[in-house]
Amino acid sequence: MELAQLKYFQVMANIRHFTRAARMLDVTQPALSRSMSKLEKDLDVQLFKRNDGEIELTSEGERLLKRVDRILREVESAKEEASSGQPGAAAEFKLSFIHSLGSYALPHILQDFRTSYPDIRVHLNQQDSATLAQKVAAGETDLCLCSTLPTTEYSAWVYLWSEELFVTVPLGHPFTGRSSIDLHELENEPLIALKSSYSMRILVDQFFDLAGIHPEIAFEGDDIATISGLVSAGLGVSLLPKLAGVEHPGLCYIPVSFPICKRAVGVAWNTQRQLPAAAVRFQQFLIRRFDNAAKIPHDPQTN
Repeated sequence: MELAQLKYFQVMANIRHFTRAARMLDVTQPALSRSMSKLEKDLDVQLFKRNDGEIELTSEGERLLKRVDRILREVESAKEEASSGQPGAAAEFKLSFIHSLGSYALPHILQDFRTSYPDIRVHLNQQDSATLAQKVAAGETDLCLCSTLPTTEYSAWVYLWSEELFVTVPLGHPFTGRSSIDLHELENEPLIALKSSYSMRILVDQFFDLAGIHPEIAFEGDDIATISGLVSAGLGVSLLPKLAGVEHPGLCYIPVSFPICKRAVGVAWNTQRQLPAAAVRFQQFLIRRFDNAAKIPHDPQTN
């Protein structure tokens, strides 16, 4: 049994898909498959149940994962202490994220991560999507939480979760009380939206293209809180996620019947740079957290 095998196993156990795991590890899928088969042979147990690329852990695999997590944490801790010369020195990494995640998703994620890894320091950077893509490409951030894959040659992106976007109107608006709405019905409504450099705005424009309409833009802002406030004041309508824990009593959120309006959120990184051990831990923490359709804290009414 080799340390590399354990690392491969840990990633496989978290991602549970040969192709995506091989991409994350920067190895070929056949090489990864051979390594896992050899590990099973060495241990004389079946660790995975395989089905067209998708895999599940056996009970033996689940038990091994717990031990491997502990072993690799100890190995990384030993490396950090040896390289720093200061036992117990705190590890750190740089995490960038899109604006819209800062008010609801990211605080919950970081709070839970700190519970598991209290000694890891996270340097945060909040930017629009275009700027974040440049930072990932330039290696100026270790990890990036974003809703689209940065389109650069050496960038990778792994899906974590998706969230629904709602037609958002002020209370008292004629649409208030509707159970659903077709997006083309917003054709004559003033639209309040994020600026064009934000990935959510790009998605919103795509959804309106699908509906065959282009509403007049009444205002372009930098954050969802401002947009929500302006909608609440009756200055227009918008297409927004319903943010858990962010109260806007003057708003009504209406599901969209056509087109389906959802955005995917994932974690991106530069595959040409070696991630700090602390960043790898956070990356694995994210994948475990959202595996098997786990959801971020949410309002039940958004389901």
